[in-house]
Amino acid sequence: MEQEATKYKSVDTPGEEVLFKERKSKFYGYTFPIESEEAVKPILEELRKRHSMVNHICYAWQLGVKDIRYRANDDGEPNNSAGMPIYGQIQSFGVTNILVAVVRIFGGTKLGVGGLISAYKETAKMALDNSIIMEKVLTQHIILVFEYSEMDTVMRFIKKHQLDIVDQKLHLYCEIVLKVQKDMVPDILKQLEAFHKISIKIPE
Repeated sequence: MEQEATKYKSVDTPGEEVLFKERKSKFYGYTFPIESEEAVKPILEELRKRHSMVNHICYAWQLGVKDIRYRANDDGEPNNSAGMPIYGQIQSFGVTNILVAVVRIFGGTKLGVGGLISAYKETAKMALDNSIIMEKVLTQHIILVFEYSEMDTVMRFIKKHQLDIVDQKLHLYCEIVLKVQKDMVPDILKQLEAFHKISIKIPE
């Protein structure tokens, strides 16, 4: 049985702009961390504002670790001459939850399909090379529900296992949302079962 992945590589912050030139055409490369497909459009709109002379903004993104989703867009360039070469570099670097965009400003000389593939691939590679790629750990949320009188017990458990509190509602009945490293979840749940006055919920 294949072991479920618990770690992945991505970027925490947008990478610095890179510039690749080919026969007077300028290719500006960028990387951005994303958590959803909806995050892509505002980033592309911002790039269009930044480059008033832009001819094409080609890009590729990938989301997920186990269930991977991706998209590659040529933005008017010949089919598969831009988006897929960019996506190829995302695969080559083994990163996910990322958007790689390349802004092209036409220099007056056509590059041909082969030239475009090479230019977009190289710009994407430069952008990723210039980014800080980090290994991240998959996490899962666990919700604890308990009476306020159990607060000390819960907080001691959280401190002992160095768990992160994402959200909390402290009333007569309390609810604390924890962020737990995915490969630690079975062990944490097993230990929590010993506390009969604490209910455990796993969000969808």
